[in-house]
Amino acid sequence: MKTVSLKIDDSIFSETEKIISKLKKPRNRYINEAIDFYNRHQRRSLLEKALKHESGLVTKESLTVLQEFERLGDES
Repeated sequence: MKTVSLKIDDSIFSETEKIISKLKKPRNRYINEAIDFYNRHQRRSLLEKALKHESGLVTKESLTVLQEFERLGDES
């Protein structure tokens, strides 16, 4: 495990303390789970962006291929 020192806004810290006392969960565990959740969220977000970008690239090529097929169909 790595040790990290960080500054947390007072309001976020207070809210976190209230929640972890109700959950009876150690602060360290709670923060680890929160970061893990946020990392998964960000990975999905990055993947979504990449897929949208790649989809846009494929869409252009797909339209070109479709036009070629239509042109070939018209010639028959």
